[in-house]
Amino acid sequence: MERTVPSTASEEIELYVRTVYSLLRATSEVQIRSLEEVHASMNSSLHPEARKTVIDTSALIYSLLRLPECIFDVRTVILGQSSTVFAQHGYDVESWQPVVARARRRRCFLSSDGILACFIASRSDIDDVMPTLTALQIEWNKLHHLLKRLPEGVHVSNIDSDPETRQAVLETLEISAEDLDRLRTIWGKQFTSNLITIQHQQCALRVRNLSSSHSEYRRATSLWWDNIQKRCPQITQRPLYIVSSNTHSLVNLLTGFALRHQDEMITFLHKQQNTALLAEWNDIISRQVPSSQENFLYYLLKKYQQSPEGAHLVEEQKQDEIALGIQRIPSEHSFDIDAQVIDLARLNPHPLDPRLCNGKMDFLPHSNALILNIDYPLGLAAYNILSEIAEHNGSILGLYIMGKAASLNGVRGDVLVPNVVHDEHSHNTYLFQNAFSATDVSPYLVYGTVLDNQKSVTVLGTFLQNARIMDVVYREGYTDIEMEAGPYLSAVYEMVRPVRYPTNEIINLYGANLDLGVLHYVSDTPLSKGKNLGAATLSYFGMDSTYATTLAIARRIIARERQRFYNERR
Repeated sequence: MERTVPSTASEEIELYVRTVYSLLRATSEVQIRSLEEVHASMNSSLHPEARKTVIDTSALIYSLLRLPECIFDVRTVILGQSSTVFAQHGYDVESWQPVVARARRRRCFLSSDGILACFIASRSDIDDVMPTLTALQIEWNKLHHLLKRLPEGVHVSNIDSDPETRQAVLETLEISAEDLDRLRTIWGKQFTSNLITIQHQQCALRVRNLSSSHSEYRRATSLWWDNIQKRCPQITQRPLYIVSSNTHSLVNLLTGFALRHQDEMITFLHKQQNTALLAEWNDIISRQVPSSQENFLYYLLKKYQQSPEGAHLVEEQKQDEIALGIQRIPSEHSFDIDAQVIDLARLNPHPLDPRLCNGKMDFLPHSNALILNIDYPLGLAAYNILSEIAEHNGSILGLYIMGKAASLNGVRGDVLVPNVVHDEHSHNTYLFQNAFSATDVSPYLVYGTVLDNQKSVTVLGTFLQNARIMDVVYREGYTDIEMEAGPYLSAVYEMVRPVRYPTNEIINLYGANLDLGVLHYVSDTPLSKGKNLGAATLSYFGMDSTYATTLAIARRIIARERQRFYNERR
């Protein structure tokens, strides 16, 4: 029999995790420098150059994108599950300045004296925040020591005006011009000032975890759910389809808002003279490329709304969604996971994305089902959230999980469809009937390949893996590395079995009375040298796999609801 459970244990990573949690038990602030040695020793695949004196630009950029831009003004980071926890320790954080990171949704506030408060939804947030802060500090201090070696008379403040200064910085840091420009893109107008700050001061961050109580995570999750129930009381009484994805793709498909504003947005595109996007649009309409016109317009809508000319469409889109029975529910007083409740009966079949209309839609006005779309949670927060929902709604018709993944056998833009998930949290291996196969996704995927019958590993954190672990899991046939499927399946186990999920077992979920679908689109290929998440982004072409997976989910829900309606009429 094929071995199913990979041996993913790594002494270096286990030591790192133990060290983090032993330090965070302290009631005082902990210095990040206490973690630098064990961080470097774990040989993280995201931070392979941690121990070297050369700059690991990809690790630096990865960290910068997942921390608020104000990190240059921060001296202490405090972690807590809710505003109540912060208040109990004397921090009125919601009166502080709200700050955000570009590539990580986490509710954060900055005080006037350099304290950054971060709301955490589960232990997975700690497994994410601590390595990210440590990686940033290691690379910051490398930059600091190197910039101090600039030749006499060379001033970083002149880097944009003096080519010789720029060349001296490149030679001193021993990085490529491309890497320096990547930092410029991320920092924008603060590029020069950030380099000056790094040159003149070392990074010496401190962290304090206000509560390690598991019950506080549950209370925070209850606060999150109570807010949804308050805004949408019927959610506990109606049949429910749960989708874990993002907050834009599903509503774009179900409203047709972007499609109705095509002319206005294309006029804007011509005025902006964005050569690359305009060329892509011209190629699409002339059928020179097989890209989707709808996907392009969804991408352009966000760009347009961020401009002064298109800002009016933000409120207009909100009102359009309300009229169609789509309610956006931002999180309050706890972790940053927004939700949307979609009333299927109030949707208008006519403006739907044309790729959704694969049959009669006359059943929609008679549907009593809701879709709860969750802005995908990180790691163990998925278990807490699904457990909370299942406790209050006994009629869950389907669970559909869409998320990013690292692939050991694919390329960026591919879609992975697993039917085996090994969870590093519970050490369980889950076998399940995935509601999706390649045929559900491939008709809508232009630039990638759909790989079904895959085996997935749910890891503790993006930094908490190294080349040895990836080699072991790949040898065992696991090709899909992600962060949410395992915790979701642990909650599914408790929805269909009378006991709490076990640990270190092979669990067969075939036959579970729940339509269950998992789709992962590839954003990272860690076995390709230099191709980690800090090296590039999916950009516009990431829309291809995002919407291919969203279409598969939306079509599945519509088909299931249509069948449910006709079955009830018989």
